[in-house]
Amino acid sequence: MPKKKVLVTGGAGFIGGNFVQYMIHKYPQYDIYNLDSLTYAGDLTKHREIETKKNYHFIKADIADREQIIPLFVQEKFDYVVHFAAESHVDRSITDPEVFIRTNVLGTQVLLDASKHIGVTKFVHVSTDEVYGELDFDPTTFFTEETPIQPNSPYSASKASSDLLVRAYHETYELPVNITRCSNNYGPYHFPEKLIPLTISRILNDQKVPVYGDGKNIRDWLHVIDHCTAIDLVMHEGINGEVYNVGGHNEQTNLEVVKTIIRALGKSDDLIEFVKDRLGHDKRYAIDPTKLEKLGWKPTYTFETGIDQTIQWYLDNKEWWEHIISGEYQSYFEKQYSI
Repeated sequence: MPKKKVLVTGGAGFIGGNFVQYMIHKYPQYDIYNLDSLTYAGDLTKHREIETKKNYHFIKADIADREQIIPLFVQEKFDYVVHFAAESHVDRSITDPEVFIRTNVLGTQVLLDASKHIGVTKFVHVSTDEVYGELDFDPTTFFTEETPIQPNSPYSASKASSDLLVRAYHETYELPVNITRCSNNYGPYHFPEKLIPLTISRILNDQKVPVYGDGKNIRDWLHVIDHCTAIDLVMHEGINGEVYNVGGHNEQTNLEVVKTIIRALGKSDDLIEFVKDRLGHDKRYAIDPTKLEKLGWKPTYTFETGIDQTIQWYLDNKEWWEHIISGEYQSYFEKQYSI
């Protein structure tokens, strides 16, 4: 019996990369294909330990390049597509929205066309809670799968647009799809422009940590491995056409996150530097994952256990992130935060 083929787009990124490794180890009977265009946030060094495995395959390609993608699907006849590939940093979307539309919207359409052409078993589209807009600070309110989509940034608007395309391909062409919308992820191999790895790397170098506005914006934090198990479940058990929210039940203000890391590393709050708030900065995100829990999923990490593990990972893997924060990224950081 031939092996099932799973295409993971964006498998050189943070969440996609962790998912590739998770799938390689859990499903040796599957062939896992990692497709990535290797933009600034793409990094293959994280896969050194698995790149020699017979069920791992890497393909360098741009998801928006129809002339590459369609023939690839026809040749390989993938059974599953798990679509992570996206421009994902809100700050960058404010500076340059066009690249987000090309990758996140047009790229998704190309993948949907290719999947429809060969008749995949399941297309899982990995989205974000940011498509719902923002919540107020009432701790009893949460995003559910029925919450109207009201994106507030070019990034979240591009993801909302791709969500609607995925839904339309299911409704129009009966393509078997699921959409997952996750809260903020953290964990190993997180690109160091995002809050948690940025804070860890800056503190370890005794550098100021920029915090937008007053730091009171709230996010629901989800460990990346918990996210991987959720996607695995949806891929195999999700009801076609359904949306599943993936949340960690770990709400923290940005300032609380930064202070937790400072305390864990034995440093002073003097390293905190409040900077001008981001344009259109959403107040709060919080997810109700009841629907997914009824399918059989629950997070295994608390924020306390997850952040301790993450900090230790960055301490043990300084070579990886020190290489990344040099050069072009450093220029971007200085421009973004005016430090």
